[in-house]
Amino acid sequence: MGQDSLPNRTLLIAALLLAAGFLRAERFFFLQMSDPQFGMYANDRDFAQETANFEFAIANANRLRPAFVVVCGDLINKAGDPAQTAEYWRIARKLDRIPLYNVPGNHDVGNEPTPESLAAFRKKFGRDYYTFRHADFEGIVLDSSLIQHPDKAPDEAQRQEQWLKTELGKPPNGVRLIAVFQHIPWFLENPDEPDQYFNIPLAARVRYLDLFRRSGVRYAFAGHYHRNAYGVTPFLHVITTGPVGKPLGPDPSGIRVVWVNDADIESRYYGFGNILNLVEADPRRTGRT
Repeated sequence: MGQDSLPNRTLLIAALLLAAGFLRAERFFFLQMSDPQFGMYANDRDFAQETANFEFAIANANRLRPAFVVVCGDLINKAGDPAQTAEYWRIARKLDRIPLYNVPGNHDVGNEPTPESLAAFRKKFGRDYYTFRHADFEGIVLDSSLIQHPDKAPDEAQRQEQWLKTELGKPPNGVRLIAVFQHIPWFLENPDEPDQYFNIPLAARVRYLDLFRRSGVRYAFAGHYHRNAYGVTPFLHVITTGPVGKPLGPDPSGIRVVWVNDADIESRYYGFGNILNLVEADPRRTGRT
């Protein structure tokens, strides 16, 4: 047996054991942010407060070193505004070798998105729905405004839904956990709650939740509510996160730390006055400020 074959054989055995579930998957954490919404505090007259908040959030991301950062929509307050867009990117680009995943919000593509507003978002911020991968974790980013109000862009809405079905129908290829990231929550607390501004209409909600149930999706992260909320079904956890920008309830501006372990996810929201000094991959070992 050649000398080079032993490392290769070891790697093969490790891969087979991991696939069979005998080795632990990588533990890691990421940060979820939502609603920096440049311009909201001052009704688009300026964005001084949003600048201060987002600078602080990004500085903490660089200090804590998450695997990645997801910003769950309403990146800006006025769709297409060049100054708000430029300021968002000026600060976001300060992330130091940490992947950033942008999610479209209703203030980014419009409450009732059109092909034109979607094209404008894609030009400035990138794709509005896509997947990403870290180790054995897969993130699915959705354009929830297209789901809440598809009427002015029905073809786009249909394409996204078909794309999602295709993605969820693919072989797992080593994926253990799938989480969905969007702006508008499926629901805040109860999967049967009535339609309102802060959730996805029940008709679409039922259809998508059934797809998630059949596909093994167990977590969905959202924003939009400008405060925290948590809802659960027998198969899905919906975590709605407070804002980096202006709060609309008792929860202060802040960020969410999300830990991913062998087969589960745990998360905690931290206001800017209570950011952790250190985050470890195991939440049980993570200290508090």
